[in-house]
Amino acid sequence: MKIRKIIIGLIAVTLFSGCDDLFEPALENYRDKDAMYDEANYALGILLNGYTRIPVNGWSFSDVATDDAVSNDRDNGYRKLATGSWTSNSNAVDQWTNGLAAIQYMNMMLEESDKVKWSEDENLRRMFNDRTKGEAYALRGLFMYYLLQAHAGRTADGTLVGVPIWEKSLDTNSAFNLPRATFEECMQQLYTDLAKAEELLPLDFEDISSDAQIPEKYAGINKEEYNRVFGAYSRLRITARIAKGVRAQAALMAASPAYEDDSNTTTWEKAAGYAADVLDLIGGINGIDDNGWTWYCNFTEIDGLKEGGNPKEILWRGGISDNRDLETDNYPPSQGGRGRINPTQNLVDAFPMENGYPIGRTEGGYNSNKPYEKRDSRLKKYIVVDGTTVGPNTDEVINTFGFSMYDAINQSDYATRTGYYLRKLLREDVNLDALTANTQRHYKPYIRYTEIYLAFAEAANEAWGPKDSRRGYSAYDVIKKIRERAGICRGTADPYLDECAADPVKMRELIRNERRLELCFEGFRFWDLRRWKVDMNKLNETARGLNQLDGSFVDLEVENRIYKEHMYYGPIPYNEVLKWDALEQNVGW
Repeated sequence: MKIRKIIIGLIAVTLFSGCDDLFEPALENYRDKDAMYDEANYALGILLNGYTRIPVNGWSFSDVATDDAVSNDRDNGYRKLATGSWTSNSNAVDQWTNGLAAIQYMNMMLEESDKVKWSEDENLRRMFNDRTKGEAYALRGLFMYYLLQAHAGRTADGTLVGVPIWEKSLDTNSAFNLPRATFEECMQQLYTDLAKAEELLPLDFEDISSDAQIPEKYAGINKEEYNRVFGAYSRLRITARIAKGVRAQAALMAASPAYEDDSNTTTWEKAAGYAADVLDLIGGINGIDDNGWTWYCNFTEIDGLKEGGNPKEILWRGGISDNRDLETDNYPPSQGGRGRINPTQNLVDAFPMENGYPIGRTEGGYNSNKPYEKRDSRLKKYIVVDGTTVGPNTDEVINTFGFSMYDAINQSDYATRTGYYLRKLLREDVNLDALTANTQRHYKPYIRYTEIYLAFAEAANEAWGPKDSRRGYSAYDVIKKIRERAGICRGTADPYLDECAADPVKMRELIRNERRLELCFEGFRFWDLRRWKVDMNKLNETARGLNQLDGSFVDLEVENRIYKEHMYYGPIPYNEVLKWDALEQNVGW
């Protein structure tokens, strides 16, 4: 039966987006907005729309649109994007509708939360209201970050712009035909929202053990009441700590070369400081998790997670589920998989030797006839190379280069195109055999601490140089620690790192390469190349592979990239520009 009314604000967002499927279920199934005032669970449903729309809830594998990977799936949206089909009405990285819809929900929550009967008890009502508004501010800031990442750019006159800023929910009387705010105005809105979130939210949702731990602003409330709202039961929701992490992510983007502008006040120094603010909460350089680089296959740790707890490596994550989806998509065909994500030779070449030198340096000892010997241990941990095993059947060698009936290059629609298969992210205790198939626990990290360490290293090197330790540790310290935990020069000098540390430009390239390796296949490379505004030749670097014929290795050109100068920035959706004449498109689109 249809409900008598729909929420006016939802109509407005639909008008603004022009998207029939913006809201699910269909709009006629929405209840009157007034229903939220007496039904706290209904009100929370509006807030939870923000969580369900977080783009990193699932794996995007936008790496397929970079020099790190290709896909054997002809319908892969990122493959199409990279090979000439990226347009303003065909955009695999679009966040416009999703992001603005999320902000609409958060605006509604902020406007209506004071009216909701969160509890009959006034103390609980006040705390629930604070928590809800804190989450809404944080999520609004988070979605501003995703919108800027996907849609900020420059208009025809060179102005650096973001998106329209909506601080109130939209209704039928709202002014929709608004110009885009400047990038700086959007960043300031983001910073303001995150600061408000930090004022309202606890650092973490954890139970306290005594009334003495209750914040002063909640004086008179007992620990049982406090824990009911801000305790461990609410883990995985956004917190003040997570808001700090989002600020660090956004500032790193804003400080980058693609956003250099006289009006932009986010400097490398600020970006380094925001990252350090997060890291100092876990002990600075001493907080690096020795097992953080293998977070996805630390099986005992994953299987032992309870009650929303986080491993040491993880700042924020999604929920846990038992499945075999990643393995089904990415195991080689001999293991029952579809082999969808194929790492490139470009990425393989980026892994240094075990002594830390790049493969192009004679000091490294690279042997082109034995290309995987004495290499950085992350290579074989993240990528299935020739002569290694994958999956539970450890007696079966996957020969990606030879004459395997299943796994050789282009042998089938599920075979690799590059000579490599994905290993990172997969649980190799998953069996896809029809008779013994099983599932295992997986989770998706939203923010890893390694990401924040690398953000600090990048920003600190740009702001102060490689070895400046004004925050108690330096870019050099972070990179040395990250390389050591992967087995590079552990406990000894790292000559190549020391060489790079004498020159901030060389250090920049090393930091960028470490970021490439540590965060590969986690959705960073596509955005990193653009915020760095790398040379167009790099953006269009041909994706390469490696075959083995008659005992010799043969380089392969697998897939050309087709990017144009304006594609450092993504477009505004074509339909939006048609509808609103005040909404100016990024140049080139």
